[in-house]
Formats: sequence, structure tokens, C-alpha cells
Amino acid sequence: MDSISARLANDLQCREAQVVAAVELLDAGSTVPFIARYRKEATGGLDDAQLRLLDERLRYLRELEARRAAILDSIAEQGKLDDATRAAIEAADTKARLEDLYLPFKPKRRTKAQIAREAGLAPLAEALLADPSMDPAERAAPFVDADKGVATPADALEGARAIVVERFSEDAGLVGELRETYWSRGRLVSTVRDGKKEQGAKFKDYFDFAEPFQKLPSHRILAMLRGEKEEALQLEFSPEPAPLEPGAPSLYEGRVAARFGIADQGRKGDRWLLDAARWAWRTRIQPNLQLDLRMRLIEAAETEAVRVFAANLRDLLLAPPAGMRPTLGLDPGFRTGVKAAVVDSTGKVLDTATIYPHEPRNQWDESIAVIAALCRRHGVELVAVGNGTASRETDRLVMDTQKRHPELKLTKAMVSESGASVYSASAYASQELPGLDVTLRGAVSIARRLQDPLAELVKIDPKSIGVGQYQHDIMEHKLSRALDAVVEDCVNAVGVDVNTASAPLLSRVSGVGSSLAEQIVAHRDVNGPFRKRSALRDVPRLGPKAFEQCAGFLRIAQGDDPLDRSGVHPEAYPVVRRIMAATKRDIGALIGDATLLRGLQPKAFTDERFGLPTVTDILRELEKPGRDPRPAFKTASFREGVEKIDDLRAGMVLEGVVTNVAAFGAFVDIGVHQDGLVHVSALSKTFVKDPRDVVKPGDVVRVKVVSVDKPRKRIGLSMRLDDEANAKVSQERGQGRGQGHAPERGGRPEAGQQRKPERREPTGGALADALARARSRDKG
Repeated sequence: MDSISARLANDLQCREAQVVAAVELLDAGSTVPFIARYRKEATGGLDDAQLRLLDERLRYLRELEARRAAILDSIAEQGKLDDATRAAIEAADTKARLEDLYLPFKPKRRTKAQIAREAGLAPLAEALLADPSMDPAERAAPFVDADKGVATPADALEGARAIVVERFSEDAGLVGELRETYWSRGRLVSTVRDGKKEQGAKFKDYFDFAEPFQKLPSHRILAMLRGEKEEALQLEFSPEPAPLEPGAPSLYEGRVAARFGIADQGRKGDRWLLDAARWAWRTRIQPNLQLDLRMRLIEAAETEAVRVFAANLRDLLLAPPAGMRPTLGLDPGFRTGVKAAVVDSTGKVLDTATIYPHEPRNQWDESIAVIAALCRRHGVELVAVGNGTASRETDRLVMDTQKRHPELKLTKAMVSESGASVYSASAYASQELPGLDVTLRGAVSIARRLQDPLAELVKIDPKSIGVGQYQHDIMEHKLSRALDAVVEDCVNAVGVDVNTASAPLLSRVSGVGSSLAEQIVAHRDVNGPFRKRSALRDVPRLGPKAFEQCAGFLRIAQGDDPLDRSGVHPEAYPVVRRIMAATKRDIGALIGDATLLRGLQPKAFTDERFGLPTVTDILRELEKPGRDPRPAFKTASFREGVEKIDDLRAGMVLEGVVTNVAAFGAFVDIGVHQDGLVHVSALSKTFVKDPRDVVKPGDVVRVKVVSVDKPRKRIGLSMRLDDEANAKVSQERGQGRGQGHAPERGGRPEAGQQRKPERREPTGGALADALARARSRDKG
């Protein structure tokens, strides 16, 4: 068996030396962002995605090695560890293979086979296996012993069968082979439970459904498992592509028999041995493999769902910031009014108000007057409108304000409210906005989200942001670990202003964490803004290791040293000094001089510590210090007069914002309180395997309305604006509703699926129900 580092190098398709260096850095407490950014020489330039994969695989392989050692110790303690067993265990490359090998030695409760051995029936089992020509009943007669609980030859044969069955079911090679055959040939079959048709209507697409294991997409697996959990569906892990005839031997039973040289040749013992092989498959091997395959499907589904969630979260966190300008946030509502909050260019709350422009009060003109006064008083430049209830009506209110008061020069934008209520009720919001009513905190959060989405969204549990797929059905630790990694990577990719950042934002910086973030904020509050990065060393408990990890990602915009606002790590400042000396420029003249910097040869400034990758990064950073990797800000313009689903007509071309991307398509907010679905088949004229290759959350797109189902609130959209022939296909295949929630059901059966014809009935319900008609061509 190769070493862990060799296996990791093979997984990452890189040199083993790169892996060894990365593992040493991780074990020493370095974070992935720090290693990816500032230790390129050591790792040979492994990026953050490769390092994340390495970290996950390293955890798995170390767990595998720990389990391997425990198994070897257990077998050795039993005195059963021979050279062959040791070699097989040391060669096992998966946890499943390890457990297969350990099964015969695994301490277990007193089994029927063990009781039979204690009754002296092992020789009978071995004799019947060795010589099928024997008559089982005659061979069993001498083993009858009432004192040992063997009253008849039939009892003896039953005990012998238990021994044989256990032997068959604990053969690691056989079990591994049958597992892979089951996985490649089997299918998941779903049927509705008796009396659950009405109660489980949202799972209707799975009332009579079958699909091969290997073709099941993540969202369908999770949907069926949820249907089973809610007792609406009955799931069967069928080993064959089609039902067997009653009494017909299966492929698997035949392979069990063949493994031990059993065949029907007309000998007296053949039938007994074949029955034992069938019994071993049906009572021991198949049930265990069904559990294995269930876990394998769950693992695959969760892995894909986590990937989708993490990718969407990354896109949302790296959405374009409008900039730190005075902003008015509006949290729309009807009866309870529209909550308004003004924040300044640092996100500080300046003013709040509640207006009632909509039903039942209809104080339209008064509300416009309040908005105009707030904007004039505080120099507001941006207006952020939450996209929840009454959003389009409130958007129209702002447009009316812009028309009546053009001198204010307001720029408005619709902002996602997902997770805002979670923030408003959080302990941090209470601490950050003391004395402010919880209903007004949402308006503050909406305003800040427009200014800088990343800085505001890090205050919310990533699972509450609402860009996932079945996040509530995924193992908590797996989802949290992946999402936390995404947040960490995004925060460090952008960089953080240490003098304005909140504690939650600082806590995501490499090497900081919650406790140290609070220490930084407390030190800043007492001593004033940091003037230089080296002053971070004065923060209590911020030691040399933490400084090394965080300093390069913390920015000081108006500090004493211009380098402190860049991504150049303080440890590399001597390189910059050498560049200054060579160019005879001071730092102020050097920074931003693209012509000069691009004319320099990076190799001229390398040394034993800082190689070509680091010097190249330094020159690029000096050209645009503290550059933001996020794209430029732009807003979608919702069509005036299209404010609710009743206003939609097939053929309309509208502008919208992508709110969520799933495996089967993208959801787009077109300003009618109901997201439409662009099915994957309608994203492009060319085949699209992954919707994220075309769109991502936050993108502004133009879409054509191809279907509107008002009773079920389903909107089918297409991004193929000039493809009239596709409108009918898209209407049939892509319909959806809701925002940011997980799909409950998949779509039409694909190749290899079987479903009885049934009349389609409206089911209504949540987004999950709407996604039931999302059709997939599944060419990939």
C-alpha cells in the first residue's frame, strides 16, 4: 500500500513533494487561504481548491489508517492474525474493503453458527461442502445429540447450514464483488405507501418510479429519502434491472454458489448446498449490501448537494458590492408597513422610520415625502429594496420618488432578504444594534447587503442564506465544514479592512477566529484605528503564529505604510524595498505605476526565501494594491407594470436576477414575488451539463416567459430568446417556483427508469412541488 502522501499526490495529480509540504503546513496550523496565497514555493503552487480536496482526502485517509491499525490489533489479540490476513488488510484502500475483511473476526453476539459449532456441527458443514455426492440426511444422522440441542437430522442440517451461510457471507472477496455488481445493475424503486396518496402528493412523481443507482441525480435521491422519512414512499433497493420470476435463481445466488464450487449436477447434496447459497444471499449478504448501498447513495447525494450549495454560496458572497456609500434600506411589508433604515458609508445606522404606502393605509404621498427627507438629510446615494412581500410595490414607490425628486440622484436595487430575519433575531444583531427594534434590523441588514454583500452575509449561518439544495437533509457536520471553508476562502480572497470590519467578518480571516476577532475589535475601540499592520501584535493573545496567518489578509486603508493596504504580506516587505532600490522610486511613486512594474523581471528580486511565484504576486499587487476580485456592480431593471404573476404573459422578455442554481436549472427573480425556473435545457442553445457553467447566483439575465401556471404559481422561463420552437419544450420541461429552497421532487423518468402511466394532477405546494415538472434530458 502506498503512503498517504503518495495516494494524495495521485488524487491531486501532483508531485508527492508538494503534498508533503502542504500536509506539514496544515499540521502546523496554517490555513488553506494562507498556504494558497503565501506559501506557493513550498507547495509548488497548489491552489485553494486543490488544498481543500487535499485536506478532505487527508482526513479520510488518516481515518482509514486509524481503523486499519485498530482492526489489526483486534485480530492479533484474538491470535488469528496470519501473514495472508495482514497483507490483505494492509492492501485495503477503502473503509468498505477493510470492514469486509474484518467481518469474520469482528466480535459479535452469539450467532446460530456459533451455537452450531458448539454443538459439534462444524465437521458436518465441512463434509457436505467437500463432497456434494453425500446424502445430507444420512450424513447428518451421526450428529444427532439431544443433550447438545440437536434432536433430529433436520436440526443438524439446520445448524450446518448456519455455519455454511456465515462462511459464505463473510468471504471478503465475494462480498466486495457482489457489492459492485449490485451497484452497477441495481436500481432504486419507489412506490406510494397505502393511504398516503393525498398526504404525500408533493412526492407524486415517485409514486411509481424506478431508476438505476448509477443514474440517480443528487436531488432525486434526497427527494425519495425525504419521502420515505415522511412515510409517504416505500423504497426498495432492487438488485436486478427487472423483477425476477417467482422462485427464479438470481445472478447473485449463482455467484455465491460458483465461489464455493457449488453446482446442480444431480448429486445428492447439490440441492442442499444451492439452498444454502440462496439463503446466504437473501438473509445475510443482500440485507447488508442494501445498507451499504443506501449509505453510498446518501454519500453521493450529499456530496453533490454540498458542492451545489458551496458553489452557490461562493457566488453569492462574491457578488458585486455597490460600494460603501450612504444607503437607504427598505424592508417591505403591507399591513405592518415598510421599515426604513439609513446607514452611512461605514454601515453605521443614522436614521430609521416606518412608512405605510400600501394597503390598508395607502399613505403613498406621505411615504414618498419621508423617503425624500431621509435621503436629502443624510446624502443617500443608494436605495436597497428587500425582495420579499410587497417588494415590487415598494420598488414602484422608490421609482415614483426618483421621478418626483430627480435632484436626489438615487440608484435603487433589489436585494435578497434570505436570512435577514435570522440575523435580525440573532444575539449578534442585538449586540451590534442595541436598542433598535428587531423589525428595523432587517432594513439595516438589507442596506448593508447592497453596500458589501460579503461583509453582511458572514454574520448569518451559511445554511440560512438559502442557496442550497436539500440542505436540511444533509449531515450537519459535512455541510457546515464545506460552507465554512467557502466563507473563509471568500473573505480572504477579498481581504478585510481591519479598522471597519465587524467581529463576525474578522473571525473568518485566516488565523483569527471568534475570540481573537473580539479582541481586535475591543483593542480598536479602546486605542483607535490601527495605523500599521505591525500594531496588530499589540492585540492581546494575537501571537506570532496568528500574525503570520492573518496579516496579509487584513488591510489598513489610511495607514502609515501604503503597503499595509495591499495584499503583500509583511514578511515580504524586504522584497518591495529591493524593488524600490532598483527602480529608485519611493513606495508612493512605485504603487500603481503599471508600466514600470510590468517592465521589471520578477526573477531579479528572488532570494532563498521568496521565489518567482511570490515576487510575481507582489508585482501584480503593487500594480493594483488591495484589488477587489469581485465583478463590477450592476442592477436588474424589472419591467414596470409587471409586479405579480397575473401580469405575466407567455412571450414576454424580462430582465431578472439569478437567485439559485440547482442541478436541473436556475431560478430567476423577475419581480413578481415568485421565482421562475429556467430548466437546464433552456439555458443555452448548446448542451449544458452543469447550469453553473452558464449562470450563477447574482447574475443579471434576460429571459423569455414560456409558461405561466397561476394556480400552482409556476413560471417557466427560457434564456433562448430567439428560439421560438423551443418555447413549447421549455413549457413542458421547466416550471418552478419559490426562492432559495430545496427541490422536493425530480422529473420525468430517464433511460433505465420505469413508471406506470398516470394522469397528471395539480399538486400545488411549495417549491419542491413546483420542481416536480422540471424535466431533464440527462445527456451527461
